[in-house]
Amino acid sequence: MFNQLKFLASQGYDISAVCSQGKWLKDVEAAGIKVKTIKLKRKISPFSDLVAFFKLYFYFRKEKFDIVHTHTPKPEIYGQIAAKLAGVPIIINTLHGLDLPADVSFLGTIFVILEKIAGRCSDLVFSISKAVIKTAAEKKTCDPHLLKYLGRDIDTDKFNPKRFSKGFILNKKRELGIGPDKKVIGIVARLVAEKGYLDLFTAFKSVIAKFPNAVLMIVGQEEPEKKNAIKIGIVKNYGIENNTIFLGERTNAEELYSLMDIFVLPSHREGLGAAILEASAMEKPAIATNTGGCPEAISNGKTGLLVPLKNPEKLSQAIIYLLSNQKKAKKMGILGRQKILKEFNEKLIFDRLETEYQRLIKEKLK
Repeated sequence: MFNQLKFLASQGYDISAVCSQGKWLKDVEAAGIKVKTIKLKRKISPFSDLVAFFKLYFYFRKEKFDIVHTHTPKPEIYGQIAAKLAGVPIIINTLHGLDLPADVSFLGTIFVILEKIAGRCSDLVFSISKAVIKTAAEKKTCDPHLLKYLGRDIDTDKFNPKRFSKGFILNKKRELGIGPDKKVIGIVARLVAEKGYLDLFTAFKSVIAKFPNAVLMIVGQEEPEKKNAIKIGIVKNYGIENNTIFLGERTNAEELYSLMDIFVLPSHREGLGAAILEASAMEKPAIATNTGGCPEAISNGKTGLLVPLKNPEKLSQAIIYLLSNQKKAKKMGILGRQKILKEFNEKLIFDRLETEYQRLIKEKLK
């Protein structure tokens, strides 16, 4: 959300951010954005969530904000309801996805009820993808007339392949222990099963049978507290440990995309997938599962390939096809960047954001 916050600040809005403690707070504050920390756990935790809810409510009442804009499942639910009760005149939510993660299924019913209550509190509900809008309308999580497509903003100057020379790529590969001639299949995602890692590991075993020098480069933080957490050592069960590199959480994703020949995200659920868009902006052919907003991120057969959900065989076939057809893969990458520039560039999304903010200000703050 950082670039959206900076954009709004540049337009003259007085911005405050509310989030849990984390290592990026200094960067946000350095940009002149005030930060209030309220602990919100990723998993449902009734007591902790109730405490966070009341902290949000009292904070909103104290600061008397004109607009509260919420993001991601738990903050959007508690944030919208707290803002409404606190008398905030304009409440906006951005839906990033609506599928419940597997580890909260036992509280799913309560979560859905709260979701629908929260959905009645907003004046506008943005969505990062058209697929999420469709799901929201079907689930009746909010008034369908409040739903508007926003999309996802990609910094196409930052994610630009022209920034990285052949020399840079070779040096970076050397630094990571990747041979200059090795083909790199990359994924950027949290280390949880729902991102499709087990499908990918199964598929990659077939890939290295045909391309022994292929390398699977994994970028993403471990989440040991999650029930579906992926442990690094599991790759030994698939016999791919010698061809797999775990890089953990990184802040230089654009540099790492430059090393990839193919980007893969076989996620089981995905609102849109910023990593797909970033990889495409870097002119990398992308492979993803045909679910959620992925078909909006990838033009199948043109900028990449879509494969069936939880189908390692089709996934391996797609990877092998692109490794075997380098000219086709290169063309897909070029067309991928063109798609991002046309549909997901920052200016386009920022303009939509500003237009709706100004509309609501005129309607609600006269």
